[in-house]
Amino acid sequence: MASQVLGLEEESGPNPGDSELAVNPFDGLPFSSRYYELLEQRRSLPIWAARFIFLEQLESSPSGVVLVSGEPGSGKSTQIPQWCAEFVLARGFQKGRVTVTQPYPLAALSLALQVADEMDLTLGHEVGYSIPQEDCTGPDTLLRFCWDRLLLQEVASTRGTGAWGVLVLDEAQERSVASDLLQGLLRDARLGNLPGDPRVVVVTDPALEPKLQAFWGHPPVVHVLGETGRCSTPVYRDTVPTDRVEAACQAVLELCRKEAPGDVLVYLPSEEEISLCCESLSRDGGSLVNQGPPPRVLPLHPGCGQAVQAVYEDIESGARKVVVTHWLADFSFSLPSIRHVIDSGLELRSVSAREIRAESQVLRPISKCQAEARRLRATGVLPGSCLCLYPKSFLEREAPPLPQPRVCEENLSPLILLLKRRQIAEPGECHFLDRPAPEALMQALEDLDYLAALDDNGDLSDLGVILSEFPLAPDLAKALLASCEFDCVDEMLTLAAMLTAAPGFTRPPLCAEEAALRRALEHVDGDHSSLIQVYEAFIQSGADKAWCQARGLNWAALCQAHKLRGELLELMQRIELPLSQPAFGSEQNRRDLQKALVSGYFLKAGGIGPSILPE
Repeated sequence: MASQVLGLEEESGPNPGDSELAVNPFDGLPFSSRYYELLEQRRSLPIWAARFIFLEQLESSPSGVVLVSGEPGSGKSTQIPQWCAEFVLARGFQKGRVTVTQPYPLAALSLALQVADEMDLTLGHEVGYSIPQEDCTGPDTLLRFCWDRLLLQEVASTRGTGAWGVLVLDEAQERSVASDLLQGLLRDARLGNLPGDPRVVVVTDPALEPKLQAFWGHPPVVHVLGETGRCSTPVYRDTVPTDRVEAACQAVLELCRKEAPGDVLVYLPSEEEISLCCESLSRDGGSLVNQGPPPRVLPLHPGCGQAVQAVYEDIESGARKVVVTHWLADFSFSLPSIRHVIDSGLELRSVSAREIRAESQVLRPISKCQAEARRLRATGVLPGSCLCLYPKSFLEREAPPLPQPRVCEENLSPLILLLKRRQIAEPGECHFLDRPAPEALMQALEDLDYLAALDDNGDLSDLGVILSEFPLAPDLAKALLASCEFDCVDEMLTLAAMLTAAPGFTRPPLCAEEAALRRALEHVDGDHSSLIQVYEAFIQSGADKAWCQARGLNWAALCQAHKLRGELLELMQRIELPLSQPAFGSEQNRRDLQKALVSGYFLKAGGIGPSILPE
């Protein structure tokens, strides 16, 4: 049945010498030699053995839902989308195309790059991606990788989403708010603008499989067997180091001195520690003169932007790659060249504190599921190694079995705003994999009511409809709308973009010269005015990367803020909101900006937001 479903190629794939199968069915062009090289690598992935089983289940599932369960690194995220594209192509796109959701924008970008390469297609044409401030798709796009929150916003919007033949919800075990809510909406068939009857594929780690089976009514499950030759038993430290960055750096240098083959993946809790570790390794790597070329140290976190491509590039000099990351790479990134993992066992997450209506940074142990996923990153035929910078008892005693559902930890005001936009009258009517606390739902409704986003009947007000259009937190969107009244739109656009993008500061200053340059960017009115001043100076520098590096600023994050600001400005122009001329620095503008901020953040009037600038 699977071969009939495909109608494209046999299990072995096309052969270079077979003229009948030498043409790419997606664009009608001959396959390149690189396609066949990558095809051999694809065949070696553990998931390849489940290819025909998956296609049969996708064709015959009574509910139209298929679960795919497998370990990290087995090839699920790259191969499942390609097989779904073959499935809809065989049907002549009669019921739509393929959309694949990812819990992080960087994951959507990197997978689109990798899959387009494997399919021998042009990125932005047949294969594309949609992430904040960047839509790399076109009318010929048949396979789109999309940030799950962006897709959820599209679903809630009156503009619609386009036709889906297959919707793939990848990395469901990450438990993002958008992924959980999309599953609830799909299961309850509440997507009024969802055309046709799309197939739904939910891809997950085996640890979450039983919960997803029960949630979806026990659909067929495709199990992906693990790869042989996995890493050896983890090595645990006797105590937790007082300086995680130093301990991780020393472990990397020790691997280099031993000349253990393969690249290294280092897990640290925060972006600041990632930056410090990268700088330390780049500085000390030159001392390894007897071990060949110094290692190439690469950060991997949301603030990296398109620099993530460097993580996948081959290094011609033969130098070892050391990728330093955090929870972002627990499940969403597969790096085939990794042979050694160094794990701090901790993560830094933003958690909503309902009592004070604010976000707080919580340093906590990772889950047992995450620890196992990190261990399995050391793949390959040759045994790898996994060094855990903590005792084994620490994980057994402190770690929960699965990652915490983000819907139970985040501020739910944006979620309720989306539900109201979909005209789901009561949040209690929507099903969740894990239902948030009633107190959290009630507080979110209260906050929206305080912001005048709800009318007397509890439905969205006219203001609430406008707020739901902005890719911002409701209180920040309200402050931006209030800036129209107080004639400080230009400054508030900048501030909204800077607060929403990745942090603009990589770390505290490392030397007196850098501290002096950083201090020159500070504003006497406080952090919010300082952020505006930083952005203005960045634009005046011509978005110069060296200028940012000299001041410890995150160039990629500031570029992201620049794109987001343009997107917000375009949105305000589209809905015909009044704009104002820039007046930053004047006494009147200072007071107007404060009034706009208080309009959105009056519930936090004791101190509008946490301190932004690192000490």
